[in-house]
Amino acid sequence: MPSPHNPLSRMFGAHTRQLDPEQQNVLDKIASKLPIARDAADVADERSTYGERLADRVAAVGGSWGFIIAFTIVLFGWMLLNSDVLARWGLVFDPYPYMFLNLMLSTLAAIQAPVIMMSQNRQSQKDRLAASLDYEVNLRTELEILRLHEKIDLAIAERLDRIEARLGTLPSAP
Repeated sequence: MPSPHNPLSRMFGAHTRQLDPEQQNVLDKIASKLPIARDAADVADERSTYGERLADRVAAVGGSWGFIIAFTIVLFGWMLLNSDVLARWGLVFDPYPYMFLNLMLSTLAAIQAPVIMMSQNRQSQKDRLAASLDYEVNLRTELEILRLHEKIDLAIAERLDRIEARLGTLPSAP
């Protein structure tokens, strides 16, 4: 049977040991009178590994306009060198159709794609963590509002009892 003194138990009709970890965390924070709000980005960064942070940085660089512009300049420079400039001296090391350049681009894509996927997976984990932290804050807020309603209802009931007691002691009018 749920405890009548535990607002979470009354709300969910569950014993404390049957609650979700988020619900139990809210109860613990209420009992210790500690704030529950935390920044999801900070919590995720505390839990992240070096590889995950590296994947985030690679994805941030690889998905930027700076990278796209610099990479375009390198590609055009490569093609210009191997088409005109080095051809004049017979030093072309990757002539048209640029097989070595294609190999390098394929290798870059093969490495960059999984790293970007790792970063996207990490972002999904951050989103789930943020949702969980939001749920805890919302649950605590709801419980505090319920507790305040109970206090106000109790104060109103006590005041009504005092008014009724006073009215009962007043002499009745003829």
